[in-house]
Amino acid sequence: MPAPDDGDGPVVVGDDAAAQTRYKRPESVLVLIYTRAGEVLLLQRRQPAGYWQSVTGSLLWGETAAAAAVREVREETGLDVRERLVDCGYHNRFAIVAPWRARYAPDQTTNYEYVFRVEYTTRPVIRLNLSEHTRHAWWSAREARARVSSPTNREAIERFLGDE
Repeated sequence: MPAPDDGDGPVVVGDDAAAQTRYKRPESVLVLIYTRAGEVLLLQRRQPAGYWQSVTGSLLWGETAAAAAVREVREETGLDVRERLVDCGYHNRFAIVAPWRARYAPDQTTNYEYVFRVEYTTRPVIRLNLSEHTRHAWWSAREARARVSSPTNREAIERFLGDE
């Protein structure tokens, strides 16, 4: 069941090419990657320093949420998840924080986030994108929830992995 929010779905900024090339699309993905043993992969961002998260990223204009999830996982970890990706059928809407506001259209204040998950039998080899992240680590769901910086990431871990 989708999360309650203040609207009926994603908000798209105009259909004109100028808006789509000037501004970032206010829709993103969050992808939980975990093992059957309940270990959750987290990535530490370069900016802001100390910010831990699951794989995340914005949809490109014209891109589906599933395609963005596959692309972001590959870009950030080197993993090909096309055959493993599960759409959780869940979304969040959250306020765009001040440091990133300039990337979006002036009247765009919220982002629509689609949640996906990927399960592995054992830890896959991660090829971290060092331009975006400084390191990665595997933690139990409980530890991962305590470390992530985003409330929506914390909620997704709890909702789909519990206290594994």
